[in-house]
Amino acid sequence: MSTATPQPQAPHTVLGSGPAGTALARELVRRGHPVRLVDRRAAGPEIDGVERIAADVSTVEGAVAAVRDAAVVYHCVNVAYHLQVEVMPRVQEAVLAAVGASGARLVVLDTLYPYGETGGAVMTEESPWEATSRKGRMRAELDERYLAAHRSGRARVVLGRSADFVGPGVLNSSLGAAVFPGALTGGDVVAMGDIDLPHSYTAIADVAAGLATLGERPDGDGRVWHLPTAPAVGTREIHAMVERRVGRPLNVVVLERPRPFGPFDARMMAEYEEMFYQHTEPQIMDSSAFERFFGVAPTPLRDTVDATVAWYEEWLRSR
Repeated sequence: MSTATPQPQAPHTVLGSGPAGTALARELVRRGHPVRLVDRRAAGPEIDGVERIAADVSTVEGAVAAVRDAAVVYHCVNVAYHLQVEVMPRVQEAVLAAVGASGARLVVLDTLYPYGETGGAVMTEESPWEATSRKGRMRAELDERYLAAHRSGRARVVLGRSADFVGPGVLNSSLGAAVFPGALTGGDVVAMGDIDLPHSYTAIADVAAGLATLGERPDGDGRVWHLPTAPAVGTREIHAMVERRVGRPLNVVVLERPRPFGPFDARMMAEYEEMFYQHTEPQIMDSSAFERFFGVAPTPLRDTVDATVAWYEEWLRSR
């Protein structure tokens, strides 16, 4: 009788240890996968079941080292707003070269930027890519290259698009550290544009679950998917949910135009000006195609708000 030692399971490798990458690493462990979490310094708290490694994936050498032996690679890398147009294409080139050589499947976390201004039309995977901003055009060009790489057989690729993040661990979002600390302490709560317009927010837990699902389901490859996202509501309605959770009215400061305030510094807001249309027209993302195909439903916004307030309570106590 054979007594051959079982071969170890190939890891799922997550590039980028921000809120999305970290939440995804935990979700993949929960699903039983061996996980590597990659950033430039291998920094951060220990996560059970996750191996942290350091690599610079903006270089081919770093990307090749990062994806070594991986079954699936998840590209969750992001950089500071003022560096995106310069750096993100370099990351793409390096990561595509690495997965093309290794044979690993590539799951890319994407944004709604390629659609550009929609006049409030609902965004589906069939919506035209009509971005006019520098960052929107850059993202659209990257996505075209990802899909072209899949069509040519250079790499197996799938893209998962998310709306603005919200949830535990999310700081740099219009519904992150600009809102929850002030809500809990009685300080300012910063909002942008018209807060009565419907606006889609994707729970970070749904970002993680959606990307993990794409990693486990190669039958979804070769296209863009909208990650599970709760129905759009006005930001004012979300503020009301927060008020009920924290037991006090919020002191909301609305920025009607981009300007430095609170956690948003001058450089960030100068870079964000071209994207401010997201707060002056409805931003409605439809994820029903993903929900039907994969049988996954988004987390109700009320549950996400509850979990986020609880996380920020602990975050404030630890500071």
